[in-house]
Amino acid sequence: MPRVGFTGSIRVVETPQDIERAVAYLRTFPALGIDTETRPSFKRGQNYQVALLQVATDDVCYLIRLCKSGLTLPVIQLLESPDILKIGLSLRDDFMMLQKRSPFQPRHYVELQEHACAFGIQEKSLQKIYAILFGQKISKAQRLSNWEADTLSHPQQEYAAIDAWACLHIYHKLEELRRTGDFTIQKTNKEEICTESI
Repeated sequence: MPRVGFTGSIRVVETPQDIERAVAYLRTFPALGIDTETRPSFKRGQNYQVALLQVATDDVCYLIRLCKSGLTLPVIQLLESPDILKIGLSLRDDFMMLQKRSPFQPRHYVELQEHACAFGIQEKSLQKIYAILFGQKISKAQRLSNWEADTLSHPQQEYAAIDAWACLHIYHKLEELRRTGDFTIQKTNKEEICTESI
């Protein structure tokens, strides 16, 4: 399958002032893709806090470097907003990890693993759900890289942006299929899969 590329704008934000401006912009959108990254641990008993929060629109992804800024009040207010739909995969796990930085009550969000089930998609990974719907592959080559590095490399930035943006893209596609009804649920030996009608 062809590999997914992110063609939108990627903006890395680290300071409280830049984060405040980023959140003000993001709050103008009704729905956002959400994901997080944490520095991997290769030693028993060694754990790290969430280093990066990715928040994506259709055209731009903000990479909020929590390892440098902490979880600031504007970000908390965004996550708690009842007016902005947050969309992610394993989003409850992401929220739980973010709450270790600062307490908050997430509101108005969609867990894609559950949402996709209504369309007969039993797969749980972002890669597989995206491949089923779009026939493209999301690379996971940067997953175990150091998300607390002084500067995020371009491959890290693109990987992080794609993960958040893909959640929003999947949601839009599923909502389109719901509106049009242009899909069928095919039963296989192992699972049900959603296929778009031609």
